Amino acid sequence: MSNYVIGETVKTLREERGMTQVQLAERLGVSDKTVSKWETCKGLPDITLLEPLAKALGVSVAELFSGNIIVNRNVSSNMLRSKLYVCPVCGNVIHTTGECVVTCCGIELPTLEAEDCDLMHGISMESVEDEFFVTMDHPMTKGHYISFIAHVTTDSFELAKLYPEGNAERRFKMRTPGYLYAYCNKHGLFRMKVSRKYQKNNV
Repeated sequence: MSNYVIGETVKTLREERGMTQVQLAERLGVSDKTVSKWETCKGLPDITLLEPLAKALGVSVAELFSGNIIVNRNVSSNMLRSKLYVCPVCGNVIHTTGECVVTCCGIELPTLEAEDCDLMHGISMESVEDEFFVTMDHPMTKGHYISFIAHVTTDSFELAKLYPEGNAERRFKMRTPGYLYAYCNKHGLFRMKVSRKYQKNNV
């Protein structure tokens, strides 16, 4: 692994939690000199100590590796604050309801940042009974395609996985106003607002 635990991260987390090197060492069953070596980059924690070390410092192993401490402030689980991640190796799509550290295939994944729909990534909607039919005029080849379309409201998240050589379309249940998201494997994440006005006019 190219990145390992950085001594400065251990020191910062320990001090934020008001622990001395001796107290941390006692929790891990090592000497305070060992902890000192980690923090001054004169030694590295053994791999068997990574989970106990992360637990003692109150973080995940992924946060310990990255040095980025994430605080999820979306305590109400408002789905409109959802975060999306796509693994570039296996194509895995991951949805979270707030900030976190996400890794897949040994890679820390960045949060996808959505852009407003453009001409190439425009989304069309048509009401069909109690649903709306979403379509996109977009290539669906093996090299360039829409990977998923998602409908998000304050209390729901519905994702439809799409595949090359299929159609860039999906039906979603009519719900409260929210957003439609579409992910292009070449150009990233796009979104379009679904307003109450649209729903009233089309239901």
